[in-house]
Amino acid sequence: MAKLIQVDIVSATSAVWSGQAVQVSARTRIGEIGILAGHEPVLGLLASGTVRVTTESGEKIIVTAEEGFISFDHDTVTIVAPDASIAESATPTFH
Repeated sequence: MAKLIQVDIVSATSAVWSGQAVQVSARTRIGEIGILAGHEPVLGLLASGTVRVTTESGEKIIVTAEEGFISFDHDTVTIVAPDASIAESATPTFH
């Protein structure tokens, strides 16, 4: 069983997605970042693009984000973007 991380993605106007995940991948201004449980703390500037969240069941949640910030500390990823939304093929879940 993989260790899980808490993921919270918010836009300027709403909570976009929140839940437990195995991995988060996102494009930052200096390159792609992948985060798993136990990753070193990080704070980065997001580039416009997609944030990919993989849940324990293997479900892929795709969020489009217009820049913003990504932080990781104590097995919690927080993404704050002025404009972010779930891709049509993904179903948002809130815990």
